[in-house]
Amino acid sequence: MLTQLFEVPWSDYSPALLDGLGRTVAYTVASFTGAAVLGLALALLRVNRHRALRVPAAVYTEVFKNIPLLAIIFVTYFGLASAGLKLDVFSAGCVSLIVFYAAYLSEIFRAAIAGVHGGQQEAAEALGLGRVSTFAYVVFPQALRSALPGTNTMLVDLLKSTSLLVTISAAELMSEGRLITSATFRALEVYLVIAAIYFVLCYPLSQGLLWLERRIRAGVPLSPKRRRRLKAARALLTVSDREGVSA
Repeated sequence: MLTQLFEVPWSDYSPALLDGLGRTVAYTVASFTGAAVLGLALALLRVNRHRALRVPAAVYTEVFKNIPLLAIIFVTYFGLASAGLKLDVFSAGCVSLIVFYAAYLSEIFRAAIAGVHGGQQEAAEALGLGRVSTFAYVVFPQALRSALPGTNTMLVDLLKSTSLLVTISAAELMSEGRLITSATFRALEVYLVIAAIYFVLCYPLSQGLLWLERRIRAGVPLSPKRRRRLKAARALLTVSDREGVSA
């Protein structure tokens, strides 16, 4: 029985799988980038003082949080085409993932921004920083730490959700798996391999993001420039301590 599970000539289909893997990564990178940018914009609108800006952003978030991703994919690819706006498969797939995940990311970002104590902004204003500088240098870095767990989860979830694009033949991993199944009639073996590939993609990604989250929460500087500054500051403190002791 087990030997019958491994009869697909995978060497013949490996180029197609690699191409599907590359498309899956491309969908993930493009869609998550767009969703993060749109989600941050929506979050900033949600915390704005003006009701005219808050309400549309809140409506967008609630609408797309409560519509299935599959329905959004169908509307974007088939529905818009019937209305005269035809998108190619890649654009339709990315747009669907962006508008869906932007709603969830906006909630994560909004909660993180709102979680920064108001005293931080007041202190920044007292130092003469403008609103943009206060957000960029005071609020955003602190909000980023709070938003990391939810953002990381959304990234991994988005990667897995690219499999739904099989419904529009997006040529990603699941679409290639369906084509291989049609050619070999070995559905169990093929989909087990596809599932294993997704696991190999998602598990290291989730663990890497968890490691990054722990590093940031621990206050470890990630950029070489910040590490050099921290090293120089520690050296100055050490020199000052020695001079104080000798005095």
